[in-house]
Amino acid sequence: MSQSSSTERLPRFTAGERWLHRSVAILMGVLMVTAALLFFPDLGGLVGNRQIVRVVHEWAGWLLPLPILLALLSKAFRSDAGRINRFHPSDWQWLRSRDRRSGRIKVGKFNAGQKLNSAFMLGAIIVMFGTGMIMFWSSMFPDSIRTGATFVHDWLALALVVVVLGHIYMAFNDATARAGLRTGSVPVAWAEREHGAWADELLGETVPASSSVASTQGGSTEDPPAASLPREG
Repeated sequence: MSQSSSTERLPRFTAGERWLHRSVAILMGVLMVTAALLFFPDLGGLVGNRQIVRVVHEWAGWLLPLPILLALLSKAFRSDAGRINRFHPSDWQWLRSRDRRSGRIKVGKFNAGQKLNSAFMLGAIIVMFGTGMIMFWSSMFPDSIRTGATFVHDWLALALVVVVLGHIYMAFNDATARAGLRTGSVPVAWAEREHGAWADELLGETVPASSSVASTQGGSTEDPPAASLPREG
């Protein structure tokens, strides 16, 4: 592990990637709140106009895939998507380890938990979008399809709430990671502890004491960049 000063930082997310995360988070929040108002009559009564809530929910659902599709235009996003879409031996070791956050196991830019969360969120968005379309154009489908779509939509929504709350809990336990999503960069010391292989990729063997590493670029054997499935949030 390299010796680094507390002021040195590494670039983690581009402005486009940070806006993607914020856009998906806002739309997901709107969807969860309006879904609760529609599903629970007592909560819906607080608003009064159920039709407005339904329209807001539908529009948020239509818009949710848009930030992800736009992000595909970004080379940085496609590179990170490739990283997320690959599981390495170190990721399995990280999942099995009790001291996974100690820095003993060097993982890439995203750890196994982040990769699994991204995969679940992307899959859930696709399924929710598909079942939502069936429910929106319900007259075009037989009763069995409509019933199945509603069942999947409702229960997957509950699973999404649990996963999103878990994601928020983990984020609130790591102030540096949250700051990285706001500013786009993280301290070298944090990167070396939490994502050692990624830090090595950017830093190489050593970090010159007087140099800035905010624009350092490098290659990686842990997480080779490639275009693949997009990630969510």
